[in-house]
Amino acid sequence: MLILKATRCLSRLSNCNFLLKPAQLWPLSDAVKLYSSKSSNMEAMALEQIRNIGISAHIDSGKTTLTERILFYTGKLSEMHEVKGKDDVGAKMDFMELERQRGITIQSAATYTVWKGTNINIIDTPGHVDFTVEVERALRVLDGAILVLCAVGGVQSQTFTVDRQMKRYMVPCITFINKLDRMGANPYRVLSQLRSKLNHNAAFLQLPIGKESETQGIIDLIERKAVYFKEPMGLNIVQDEIPVDRRTETEERRAELIECLANVDEIFGEIFLEDRVPTENEIRAAVKRTCLKRKFNPVFMGTALKNKGVQPLLDSVLEYLPNPKEVENYALDNSKGVEHAEKFLLDTARDATNPFVGLAFKLEAGRFGQLTYLRLYQGSLKRGDTIINTRTQKKVRVQRLVRMHADEMQEVPEGFAGDICALFGIDCASGDTFVTKGNTNISMESMYIPEPVISMSIQPVSQKDSDNFSKGLARFTKEDPTLVVKFNPESRETLISGMGELHLDIYTQRLEREYNAKCVLGKPKVAFRETLLAPCEFDYLHKRQSGGQGQYGRVIGIMEPLPPHENTQLKFVDETSGTNVPRPYLPAIKKGFLHSCGKGTLCGHPISGVSFRLQDGAHHIVDSSEFSFFTAAEGAVKQVFEGGNFQILEPVMSVEVVIPFEYEKNVMITLHRRHAVVLGTDANEGYTIIQCEVPLNDMFGYATELRSSTQGKGEFTMEFSRYCPARADTQQTLIDEYQESLQIGQPDKKKKKKRN
Repeated sequence: MLILKATRCLSRLSNCNFLLKPAQLWPLSDAVKLYSSKSSNMEAMALEQIRNIGISAHIDSGKTTLTERILFYTGKLSEMHEVKGKDDVGAKMDFMELERQRGITIQSAATYTVWKGTNINIIDTPGHVDFTVEVERALRVLDGAILVLCAVGGVQSQTFTVDRQMKRYMVPCITFINKLDRMGANPYRVLSQLRSKLNHNAAFLQLPIGKESETQGIIDLIERKAVYFKEPMGLNIVQDEIPVDRRTETEERRAELIECLANVDEIFGEIFLEDRVPTENEIRAAVKRTCLKRKFNPVFMGTALKNKGVQPLLDSVLEYLPNPKEVENYALDNSKGVEHAEKFLLDTARDATNPFVGLAFKLEAGRFGQLTYLRLYQGSLKRGDTIINTRTQKKVRVQRLVRMHADEMQEVPEGFAGDICALFGIDCASGDTFVTKGNTNISMESMYIPEPVISMSIQPVSQKDSDNFSKGLARFTKEDPTLVVKFNPESRETLISGMGELHLDIYTQRLEREYNAKCVLGKPKVAFRETLLAPCEFDYLHKRQSGGQGQYGRVIGIMEPLPPHENTQLKFVDETSGTNVPRPYLPAIKKGFLHSCGKGTLCGHPISGVSFRLQDGAHHIVDSSEFSFFTAAEGAVKQVFEGGNFQILEPVMSVEVVIPFEYEKNVMITLHRRHAVVLGTDANEGYTIIQCEVPLNDMFGYATELRSSTQGKGEFTMEFSRYCPARADTQQTLIDEYQESLQIGQPDKKKKKKRN
């Protein structure tokens, strides 16, 4: 038994495609030294030997299982475990207790491993839309990604979100169709969805051998070989000739691959037009060129749970995804001001003489204080260096520099451009840029942070837990920018806002587990907005004299609604000419406008989708000040509140419901009852997939209703789509509730005045 374990370990450590015989065994200590030297000697790695990749997909597509297999086959793990922890161990990357209990990934986890001499930094990301910010900031710093699709579910709702995030940061990706062993698996349907739903120029590089539970291996279209993954644990890889009954399909799919490449690559297109048969190396080169430019999406397949197809996927990561040298990373030079920032290209060479530039993309509370994940873009960083936060201009000394393996860490003396490291004891925010010397006005483009869509009141059950409650919320809001905590002075409640009910529920449980502060959540409150329906002019004069220097400021202009696709924004436009409104007072006017839009008059929610066009005004040479124009802008907005016509906007969610066919009628009735707009339906292997849009305010409690109407067989996913005008009855209800809350608050104020 011991020899067998050592055999497996050594086979993976050397990345072989066959099992070593006992007579071929090395001393175990030598093998460990070999692997540790590969993984810890960061300075020895050239840029060509580094890959920074993320694994992203819709929830329950097998991301964490795939990562577990990758770590096992590369020798990083000695044993594989199940995601849901049926053996009381759980997957390595899901190290939080809540993750192992629920069987989902809650926060992204970083690790690193070595495959065939190349160091691969991996970030395993969550699939649930409530934790989408984890995917967002991971893709911001990664050079490539693996898009995992379920062979049964195909392209699902969260797949669209992940695809948009990859496009936003121009991250090249390869696709892995997972779960070929599941009943109803159909990789051909998934490829069709990639092309039709995501508009990808995608083609197979592999074909499956066998269907569902009879899946045996894959066919490599480039090399024209059949690959089988034999026991134990898929370590014994056997290459053979393609089965006779699959050779025709292989040639057809290979021709389709060549045609897809010829359509987007000039070099390969010339070969295609010459009617010359391309070589294997020419095909691989064309796949890499087009993949790096996001013009082609190579599709691989397998089943991570059944240990098939993972090693060829690792080969494709090395072959087709970029190394840091092949990605252009830019920074902004703010020396002349933010408005006149100049973009310049960073030098990714692993040269310690280059000025250091790094981006903090994730914060996490560790056992030794705040753990800051840092992507190094230029130069080098080592223990003892003093780094400068370019946002705060504060200096801090690097005490510890580590590489993360899930919840474990390894000390490293120095990191270079292209590496992902972690620091301890660095006080910063997510998205901060760090340098060591030279220009301290440099900043990297930060990541996109979505707005929270749901709010609930939260309070500790016991007042004695208030301190722990406050500490926990302060830490979580710093780590997660989509979690927002505010105190409502009117209702005297602490409001917690996030991306969904699961998002808030997870943090409530973490407060109890990690800070011993049991909390209760109140009724969910949706993040409604108020907006202007028609342009409204304003002319407001703020004038006050009470002896000494007075206050004087006049603003003239118009407030008007923005287009529907910008109805979550606020814009300030300066259209003044001359010196009636001096330039130094413009920031104060903008600040006054934004401050007044924090609370509307209809239901007390923030104003959005409005443009404040400042056209003229007046000032006094002595009495005018920033405060005067700030107050004048507030008065102008209040003037528009009184004379303008406003309406309430509500968040509309994109919902995908997957149910057995026999429950379609009942589920449709429940959706229409919740004012859903059905966009389309799709049938697959006895299941119906319903795509629709539903107001978030009508979606509370739908999970329970769906389970009861489908005998627990239905499931749904939901993500924010856009803001739309609320229905008339919803608007009236909100207005009535707001007016009632104002009337309730008035007697208290009168009593306070009498007491005073």
